[in-house]
This record gives sequence, C-alpha cells and structure tokens, in this order.
Amino acid sequence: MDIRRPTCALAVLLVFCLTELAQCMNAKINFREKEKQILDQILGPGRYDARIRPSGINGTDGPAVVSVNIFVRSISKIDDVTMEYSVQLTFREQWLDERLKFNNLGGRLKYLTLTEANRVWMPDLFFSNEKEGHFHNIIMPNVYIRIFPNGNVLYSIRISLTLSCPMNLKLYPLDKQTCSLRMASYGWTTDDLVFLWKEGDPVQVVKNLHLPRFTLEKFLTDYCNSKTNTGEYSCLKVDLLFKREFSYYLIQIYIPCCMLVIVSWVSFWLDQGAVPARVSLGVTTLLTMATQSSGINASLPPVSYTKAIDVWTGVCLTFVFGALLEFALVNYASRSDMHRENLKKTRREMEAAVSMDAASDLLDTDSNATFAMKPLMRGGVVDSKIRQCEIHISNKRKNCCRLWMSKFPTRSKRIDVISRITFPLVFALFNLAYWSTYLFRDEDEEK
Repeated sequence: MDIRRPTCALAVLLVFCLTELAQCMNAKINFREKEKQILDQILGPGRYDARIRPSGINGTDGPAVVSVNIFVRSISKIDDVTMEYSVQLTFREQWLDERLKFNNLGGRLKYLTLTEANRVWMPDLFFSNEKEGHFHNIIMPNVYIRIFPNGNVLYSIRISLTLSCPMNLKLYPLDKQTCSLRMASYGWTTDDLVFLWKEGDPVQVVKNLHLPRFTLEKFLTDYCNSKTNTGEYSCLKVDLLFKREFSYYLIQIYIPCCMLVIVSWVSFWLDQGAVPARVSLGVTTLLTMATQSSGINASLPPVSYTKAIDVWTGVCLTFVFGALLEFALVNYASRSDMHRENLKKTRREMEAAVSMDAASDLLDTDSNATFAMKPLMRGGVVDSKIRQCEIHISNKRKNCCRLWMSKFPTRSKRIDVISRITFPLVFALFNLAYWSTYLFRDEDEEK
C-alpha cells in the first residue's frame, strides 16, 4: 500500500483550511473597533493620567521636549492707531509620550485620532502678546490630536489672534515695522517643559499673502526664555518684518501737498491790485493744507516724537502760510510806493512852481541881469555833463541782478518777482534734503 498519497492529500487540505481561515479573519477584522479597543487600553481609567507630564528624552527624568511649528494662513490687518495686528494660523505641537505606545497591527494603524484635548496631557503654552483670540468651530472644531504607535503626539489647531505690535513711527510712512508672535509656557518651568522650533522650516507662510498697506519682507525665528521670581520659562518667538507700501501715501498725501504748495505760488503772478483774488487763494490753500494735516494725524496715534510725515506737512504748511504773508508784504509795499510816488509828485509840482517863479523874475530884470545869466548857463551845462558821466560809470558797475531788478521800478513788484524764484528754489532744496534723508537712510539708524 502506498502511504504517500494520503499524506499529500492531507497537506493540501491543511493549506486550504489555513488559507480560508486567514481570509475569514481578515474579513472579520474591524479596524475601527480595534482603534476603540486600543484607545480604551491606553487611555482607560487607572492606565493614563493626563495631569502628569511625559518623561524626558529616552525615558529620563528631564524636561519634556515639545516641537512647535506654525502655518500663517492670513494677516488681515495691521493697525497703526492701536498698534496691533490680526493673524490666522494653524498651530502645531509635537511631543513624545511613551505611555501612549500601542500595537499598530503590522503597520495597518498609522495613527489614532482624537478631538478631545483633555484626554491626554497638553503643554500649557500661551501667546504672551495676545490681546484677543478665538478658535474656529465651523462646521466642526478645527482641532485634532494624532497618536502614533511609538507614542508621538501631534496637536494641531486653527486659531485667530489679535496681537500687540509696538511700533516706532519716526519714519512714517517710509518705515518698516517688526511684529512678533511670542509663545511661552505659563506654569511649567524649563526643568519640566522646553519648547523648541521644529527642525526644517518651522514657520510657513501661505503663498500670495496680500496685505493692503504692507509687504511681508521676511520672518525670523528665535528663543525668548524669560526669568521670573518663580523660575525660568521656555519661550519661542517669530519676528515678522513688514515694509509699508509707499505708493499709497505718495498718491494720497505727498502729491496733493505739493500741488497745494504750487497753487499758493499762483498769487505771485497775479496783479498786486487784485486783492480779493490773492487773499482768497492764500486763505483757501492754507485751510486746505491745515485740513490735510489734521486728517493725516487723525489716522495715527498721538505720539510724543516727530514723524517724517509731520516734517513734510509742517514745511508745506509753512510755505503756504509764507505765500499768504508775502501778499501782505506786497500790499504794504504797494501802499508805501503809492505814498512815495505822491510825495515825489507833490515835490515836482512845487519845484516846477518855484522854477516858474524864478524864470518870471529873471525875465523882468534889466539887460545886466541877462548878461549875468550866461555864466550860470555855462555852469549848468557842465554840471549836467558831469552827472551823465557819473551815471554812465555807475551803470557799468552794476551787476546783472541789479540791472534786471531795475526793470521793476516799484518795491512791491520786486517782492513778487523775487518770490517767484525764491519759493520754488527753497522748496526744491527741501525736497532734495527730505528724500535724501529718509530714502537713503542707514539700516542701523532705522533699527
């Protein structure tokens, strides 16, 4: 009898049964049920206490190390008056808690997900420069906790914050501002808890971040541990460097101010007798410039130092006010010229009357008086020639400016002509000094 045939059949039957059994077991495994069992096993009563912090690195008694990284989703506003900014970000923390290790069923369970933060130990991190903040709960709370098989815990949440940002507005609106985001431990000292930035790109910013009046130039991560009477506390910070967009202020402030100053110079070209036109033009530009300055200061906090925009508006207001004062001086000079001209006219009339009387007296005398006039006439001719020579020599000595100014006989006209040149020239020099100072400043001085 051949006993090999039953043995082969038995082996085939055994392999078939084992295959069917494995398929049945795979079909019956409910991994969601397995997750529940694992969660009950590692987080059950008496097994895990969320009040106790995890152990240090490699199970030592050192501080628990928490890695932090953030993703900046948007920056909605940067307020100069209240000196604050609003940001929406995804905040993530990751740490190792060996008490949460579990069997991953041969790699089939990559991680467990929780939505209740109170089930596990959480770092007591807070934002030290926060003014307001809230979580996002639409449609569900935007938060999750992932527990990995090796005990790593990942905590992620989406939050919106309003943070304080102390600003130095001395160079406004040609300034750069640095706004910080500070995160620190509230109760655990560095002996128990240490925050570290995640290695490799700890801060991420959404692409095409748009701000209405600023541009995010760069950001820097750093540590800011603080020491108090109760100990040293771990702290992280990220500095966001914002550059103010100047084109808005150029169109809304600088160009209108320049136009107002130039309009105030139109009065120099109006006739000095057009008093209503020149007065209304000067007063209107002065009031408009004052209103412009008030509107600018209303959108800024009342700081004690002088800002760059204050220098600009102050000088422009001074130029407009100077144009108004120039007309007052022209009006006074015009009246003085009229008074002087009247005096000259009266003096000429009196001299003409005296000369007429003298001529009539000479005509009434005898012939001896006629012969006596000849030396007088000869002397008068000589004197007139001498005066002409003196005038000719003095004219040669006059420079070009005096020759040009001599074309304008009255002082009032001369003041207008000088103002037409002086005001634009001084304003151009001011622009050169202003823009050279604030545009080409040193970065160290700016800081």
